[in-house]
Amino acid sequence: MVSVKVGLCYSRIRHDEKLLLSALRERGHAVEKIDVRDQQFDLADPPAALAEVDVLLDRCLATSRSTYLTQFAAAYGIPVVNSAETATTCADKVETSLALEAAGVPTPETKVAFTTGAALEAIEAFGYPCVLKPVVGSWGRLLAKIDSRSAAEAILEHKETLGHYEHSVFYVQAFVDKPGRDIRVLACDGEPVAAMCRSGEHWVTNAANGAKTQEFAVEDDLAALVAQASAAVGGGLLGIDLMETGTGYTVHEINHTVEFKALNDAVAVDVPGAVVDWLESTVETAAVPAGGD
Repeated sequence: MVSVKVGLCYSRIRHDEKLLLSALRERGHAVEKIDVRDQQFDLADPPAALAEVDVLLDRCLATSRSTYLTQFAAAYGIPVVNSAETATTCADKVETSLALEAAGVPTPETKVAFTTGAALEAIEAFGYPCVLKPVVGSWGRLLAKIDSRSAAEAILEHKETLGHYEHSVFYVQAFVDKPGRDIRVLACDGEPVAAMCRSGEHWVTNAANGAKTQEFAVEDDLAALVAQASAAVGGGLLGIDLMETGTGYTVHEINHTVEFKALNDAVAVDVPGAVVDWLESTVETAAVPAGGD
């Protein structure tokens, strides 16, 4: 593998980014750390920091920064992981759900409404409990399990009062009675790298909220579903979250700036090393002209 210069775009260096930086440097790759908060993006010409790299690795925390960064990279013709298509689709739960449904990927039954009245009707149609989620967000924040009409009315009123446009899009899902855990699969262009289950007493089994993690074996049926879900949103480096149901798996979220420190601690696989393996192959593929050997 020829040494490449990787631009790691960030707004905060977390343990995940430190793992990636170490793996990249161990392979002899040059890394340019690019704090996106310091950059200005011209419509035609890239900032100097971006123009000097072979590939960009989007590790922005803020959804808006990630979305626009990848779009600017595409406009400049700079390879970026993940692509603007993937970032845009995965950043919005509505777009993710539509993409999964169009691709025939099992996903929880979902309704979207734009007023509290219509949202309440959707909630009542699902019955109790059901789940209300923000269209943008991660780490299990602002999720609400709604157990009664009075709770629904109170939560909807609260969201309406907050006033932000994202709170006026009501994303309602059927509650999935999972077996006390969900599954996170890290995949590179649909190929599973490693997987873990996240277990806890709370209905939101998220590692960021203290769920216990354990390595999970990826069988053929799960691998096939992961590949299908990855392709549905444009591929790339993804964290695909699934729940077990009585009839198989359902995909409830896909993360495009996936955190993997908990996964790396739970499995025997060198997760950042595997990510760098894939990143190297991605850069090599991009460097071969169409029809080239």
